Amino acid sequence: MKSLATAVAGMLLASALHAQAPVALHPLLPSGPDPWVTQRDGVYYYTSTDGDHIALRKTTDMTRLADATPVVVWRPPAEGPNSHSIWAPELHFLDGKWYLYYSASDKAHDDDAHRHVWVLENASPDPTQGRWIDKGMLKTHLTGIDGTVFDHKGKRYFVYSAYVGDHSDLIIAPMSNPWTLGEPQVDIAQPTYAWEMQGGRNILEAPEFLQGPDGRAMLTYSASACWSDGYSLGLLSAAPDANLLDPASWRKSPTQVLASSPAHQFYAPGHNGFFKSADGKDWIIFHANGGPDWKCTARRAPYIMPFTWKANGEPDFMGGK
Repeated sequence: MKSLATAVAGMLLASALHAQAPVALHPLLPSGPDPWVTQRDGVYYYTSTDGDHIALRKTTDMTRLADATPVVVWRPPAEGPNSHSIWAPELHFLDGKWYLYYSASDKAHDDDAHRHVWVLENASPDPTQGRWIDKGMLKTHLTGIDGTVFDHKGKRYFVYSAYVGDHSDLIIAPMSNPWTLGEPQVDIAQPTYAWEMQGGRNILEAPEFLQGPDGRAMLTYSASACWSDGYSLGLLSAAPDANLLDPASWRKSPTQVLASSPAHQFYAPGHNGFFKSADGKDWIIFHANGGPDWKCTARRAPYIMPFTWKANGEPDFMGGK
């Protein structure tokens, strides 16, 4: 993805040379809430929330994502527990097959008490082709959204945002296979800081795994209500050999790691993902608004940035930008 690295590096260099006038970031598409990218064999697969279906775009150049035709790979049933509000799809290649995790509700009961995470399976080498098989609902103890999957130290984990009373917490569980959770299911983070309580809701959602250069396990997450410009990214981290199922293993950063930046013309950044370019550089993809007070609508668009690492081993998303 040389052209992506060259284009964005040029933008960031210009920003560094003109520190008094940071260069605005520009979205890849005009709309794309809850964006996700995964790369395999030099091909980048992108998906985001469309609401009533799941579509994938594939490209070898992320700067030309808009030129990639979206392929609708799945539509929900007309009725039932996963018939409505298809949110936050994530594409993962696990055990030789493709899996799509997504959040959904019942069209007859479109509320938090009926939101769950579901998974689809596809054995085709190309996830835009082949047949997607419904593997059912992840058996979480609580209702919730924004499920993600990651492998660490030879073990597989599932993390999601659970509705716990009047707030949303992050819950982790081991996995015995890509559609089956084990025990225990453990609450590892709750809203505790003022920046996690903006917009009238106390919310931690959209957890995403990132392994640090020192081997530590990290989870970014979106904090506060998505309709607030205070919506931002927080960070949890655990030591390389920590027991990830022990809440005491996780340390929460006291400040946001990515927040609204009027200087760069994006607001309410959240629901991110991570991927690597062909040259091995680390990139973050996230949705944000292009102006203040745009709320939580389809105007949320996908942005990407390369990032580096701080001396303390944590990601540096805005360093030098």
